[in-house]
Amino acid sequence: MSGGVPALVLGTYPFVTSSNCTVGGVCTGLGMPPQNVGEVYGVVKAYTTRVGIGAFPTEQDNDVGELLQTRGKEVGVTTGRKRRCGWLDLVLLKYAHMINGFTALALTKMDILDVFPEIKVCVAYKVDNELIPHFPANQEVLQKVEVQYDTLPGWNTDISTARTFQELPENAQKYVRYVEEYLEVPGKGVSPSGCIIKGLHWSLGEV
Repeated sequence: MSGGVPALVLGTYPFVTSSNCTVGGVCTGLGMPPQNVGEVYGVVKAYTTRVGIGAFPTEQDNDVGELLQTRGKEVGVTTGRKRRCGWLDLVLLKYAHMINGFTALALTKMDILDVFPEIKVCVAYKVDNELIPHFPANQEVLQKVEVQYDTLPGWNTDISTARTFQELPENAQKYVRYVEEYLEVPGKGVSPSGCIIKGLHWSLGEV
C-alpha cells in the first residue's frame, strides 16, 4: 500500500511513515511550487500488498495470497519479511487518486495473475451492511469493512513476453480497461515483473 496510505497526515494512522509520501511531498521536500510538478503517474501493482501490521481489507490469508506472494517474490527489501498480499483494491486506489491527482496509470506485475482462472477486484466497502462512499483512513472503521468484489475472467496465458497492448490476451486487456474505467484515469503503461514495456501506451479511447 502506497501513494498516501502510509503517509503521516493522510494515511492509516498509526501505521504510517514519518513523512509525506504523497505527491504533495514533492513540493514540501524539494521546496518547489505545485504547478511545477507536471504529470502524476500512479504506478500500481495489478494486485495489492502491504508490509507490517495494519488493516488490509482485500488480504488473502490463504492459498491465493500465498501464490501471489510466491509468484511476485513479495518480500521486504531490508527485512526479508514476506509481504501480505491480496486482490486489487480499487477503493484504496481511488483514495490514492483523490489525494495525489493521477493524470495517468502504470499497471505493473500483471503477469503474476497469469495462473488465476478468475481474478477479483474490490469495488466497494460496506460497514454494518451500509455502503460507504470512500476509503476510511481510520483503522477502527477499516478493520470492520466488508469488501464487495467484482470477479473478472483470468487469461491463463503467459504475458511476460508481451511488448504491446495488443499482444495481451483479451481478458488481460479487459482487466486493464476495468481499472481505467473505475478510476477514470487513462493508462499509459503496463509491465510484467522486472520489465517495463517501452512504448506500451493506450487510453480509453483507443481500439
